[in-house]
Amino acid sequence: MSIEVLIADDQAMVRAGFAALLDAHEGITVTGQASDGAEAVTLAARLDPDVILMDVRMPELDGIEATRRILGPGYPAAKVPRILMLTTFDIDDYVYDALQAGASGFLLKDALPEELVHAVRVIAAGDALLSPSVTRRMIAQFAAQKPRTSASGNLLAELTDREREVLVLIGQGRSNSEIAATLFIAEQTVKTHVGKVLAKIGARDRVQAVIFAYDTGLAEPA
Repeated sequence: MSIEVLIADDQAMVRAGFAALLDAHEGITVTGQASDGAEAVTLAARLDPDVILMDVRMPELDGIEATRRILGPGYPAAKVPRILMLTTFDIDDYVYDALQAGASGFLLKDALPEELVHAVRVIAAGDALLSPSVTRRMIAQFAAQKPRTSASGNLLAELTDREREVLVLIGQGRSNSEIAATLFIAEQTVKTHVGKVLAKIGARDRVQAVIFAYDTGLAEPA
């Protein structure tokens, strides 16, 4: 099945360039384009895309608020899309807020074409944290500025000792195979632990788990 993509960016040439690039690859189809966040919210409900490329800064409604609305409770869509934030700078506090709102990762606008295509496939598959080193660095910088909440601490108490160990390693950007090697357990066992961790802390994916690890102090900025 083809991955259906919605592109939201206030620059027409950027939208056209991304659309042409993605449509040229087998298994990816651009089904819509939005020029601002408000239009992105409307089109997301109507087109029900698998992935949304969302610019952080747009008029009318920015990408962060659009992400909150699309991923919020009661949004009228058949499935929950994966949102990939687009930003001009690799360190942007707006992106951290977007990840907290539920976005699955971010990508620089000057990324190579093959990086964009790979990112869309990774996000659509709900796979591991996108661009671990850069995303983790950005999360670490801005998580240190955010107050920790008691709600996060309460959820942390639900984890077993082993699940905490797995969450710490997720927070470090480790892949399942790396976690398995570190803890001397089978990769399938790691997958089981990761699934339980995500369920217990209410995280959609590993990006959310990384943010949770920093919010609770399990992971600390270098």
